[in-house]
Amino acid sequence: MTSDNTTLDASAPRLEVDSLLDDPHTRIVVCCGSGGVGKTTTAAALGVRAAERGRKVVVLTIDPARRLAQSMGISELDNVPRQVKGVDETSGGELHAMMLDMKRTFDEIVEGHADADRARAILENPFYQSLSAGFAGTQEYMAMEKLGQLRANDEWDLIIVDTPPSRSALDFLDAPKRLGSFLDGKFIRVLMAPAKVGGRAGMKFLNVGMSMMTGTLSKLMGGQLLRDVQTFVAAMDTMFGGFRTRADATYRLLQAPGTAFLVVAAPERDALREAAYFVERLAAEQMPLAGLVLNRVHGSGAAQLSAERALAAAEALTDRMAEDTHADPPAEADAEAGAAPDTAAGPAADRTENNLEANGIVDLDGGKAGSRTAGGLSPAAAAEHVTPASASAAQLAAGLLRLHAERMQVLARERRTRDRFTTLHPEVPVTEVAALPGDVHDLAGLRAIGDRLALNPTDTDD
Repeated sequence: MTSDNTTLDASAPRLEVDSLLDDPHTRIVVCCGSGGVGKTTTAAALGVRAAERGRKVVVLTIDPARRLAQSMGISELDNVPRQVKGVDETSGGELHAMMLDMKRTFDEIVEGHADADRARAILENPFYQSLSAGFAGTQEYMAMEKLGQLRANDEWDLIIVDTPPSRSALDFLDAPKRLGSFLDGKFIRVLMAPAKVGGRAGMKFLNVGMSMMTGTLSKLMGGQLLRDVQTFVAAMDTMFGGFRTRADATYRLLQAPGTAFLVVAAPERDALREAAYFVERLAAEQMPLAGLVLNRVHGSGAAQLSAERALAAAEALTDRMAEDTHADPPAEADAEAGAAPDTAAGPAADRTENNLEANGIVDLDGGKAGSRTAGGLSPAAAAEHVTPASASAAQLAAGLLRLHAERMQVLARERRTRDRFTTLHPEVPVTEVAALPGDVHDLAGLRAIGDRLALNPTDTDD
């Protein structure tokens, strides 16, 4: 292996990924960060590596894309953990994967906390169907519900969570409480009040005490929707307290010592700004941050050649080619004179002995008559054919030098962006993942990512 020259400064703490995965006290790893930085791939790669090091792992992805299933060789993922085949299990580990179905998870909560008749009434309610399928925060809340279910089963050594792609890092932390507060909040309690009073008194209360409010809500929401909401609230009456209780329990689970947050970011200004904000928020919420995964970092095998030197060399080659283009062409008269028949070369035996024949040059030692110059071109004519090839090689070299200069400029920009983050957060351990030449689409690719996640900066390739 050759050094990619993207290692961190000695002053920056290094994230020891293998130590984190091997620690039996680590039960939950949460991969979080802004969208498009590689959270899903990172979560899957961590799962493969942990399983092949002896842990019984389940990867829970909330990403609606199917990349995880494809890379693990599974036809599809759903709300039930499925074992991944092809993982090396010689160390005793296993890998399972699942994709959150937020509506199915919500349905499971209803079915688990209500009798059959009430559960059916809730599941068939139009407002519930809208709420469970797309209410703001439902996906994040159900992700935490599913995490709580998996942890309660105590079947897994390690649960790796790929958090939902969100525009704000706050969504993942706030949504469970936000939805729990909504379902157990004042608005819902007001709508529940008539049902709790019951009978004629309830109807009287509704007609007198709530006439103005329900009239306004009917205009805003529509009469049918308001009735659906009230029916839903009446059916869910006994369950509302449980939402807040479970949200609080899951929040405490995220703060527990057995949980580790990994913030995933690309070496770009916006992604690292979001990562820095997330780091600060996790610290404020007293949630255990394991470190930062800096994903898709570029490197170069010729880092000793700076961008400035590469550009200067490219310019020198370009200038040289321009000079050669304007220079006088070779003496054609001499070439034509040299093309006269070789009648003074002596007997045919002498020409053969000197690797010459009437129609060109032949390699006698190798016996390769096919190596004679095509058409028996004279040395002068052959030289005319070599000149364009030399110019083409120079052009190619200049182009490669410019590409190298661009790569070194990218490296410098990534390094400055990374150093800005480590200066602001010197206490955060960091690991860098070198960019792969292609997309990850199978277990071999995930293993390669895992190797890069755990690669020590002092390691070298054979």
